[in-house]
Amino acid sequence: MTKVIITGAKGRMGQTLIACAARTPGIQVVGQIDLGDHLAPLLDKADAVIDFSFHEATLPFAHLCVQHGKALIVGTTGHAEAEKAELRACAAKIPMVWASNYSTGVNTLFWLTRKAAEILGPNFDLEVVEMHHRLKKDAPSGTATTLLEILGDVRKVQLKEALRHGREGIVGERTSSEIGIHAIRGGDVVGDHTVIFAANGERVELTHKASSRETFANGALRAAQWVVKQKPGLYDMQDVLGLK
Repeated sequence: MTKVIITGAKGRMGQTLIACAARTPGIQVVGQIDLGDHLAPLLDKADAVIDFSFHEATLPFAHLCVQHGKALIVGTTGHAEAEKAELRACAAKIPMVWASNYSTGVNTLFWLTRKAAEILGPNFDLEVVEMHHRLKKDAPSGTATTLLEILGDVRKVQLKEALRHGREGIVGERTSSEIGIHAIRGGDVVGDHTVIFAANGERVELTHKASSRETFANGALRAAQWVVKQKPGLYDMQDVLGLK
């Protein structure tokens, strides 16, 4: 039995995690915390913490997990570079799964995006379009950011120089090295992501559309069951799913 604490328990993902955990064999939720609650008193009862709270809370949670020797699953996005660096340092001391998206389908999209970029080569222009609900606070989404990192890695370009966040005015012709990213917000969209490979005469599009948060919750619970058996280190869903 894997015993977990869920942070951000009153949020949309937190509530979905709690509901899915109740239907998942081998998982027991031993703690639920949200704004104003304290994690430390609950840690002795748990094997792992699943964090879907807010990016400013993730690092304090990680430090507590290090102190108590507990695994951590990070589903929160929007971290600053300094926060990311410190989280990586924590992962040297505890097993940590850190993924921008816990969906099995999205992680298949990550894999396909890398393969398509390698096969299609530099003659295809790269664009990423993502859409989320109107309440999402960060942009581009963590999933879109991962897609961009994959494309940048294959093309061997620095994203700070290559990215074009939308376009406005007389921007000139598109360069071959730029990667476009477009964030759309509206309604109650759970999460849509499309990677576009466009060349003269043809276009390839890879799309994933999430219609329920349960796909993310089930993936995070699967990650929790997997990571508690691992040595300290930084893992992602590609590791959990055996795609590496």
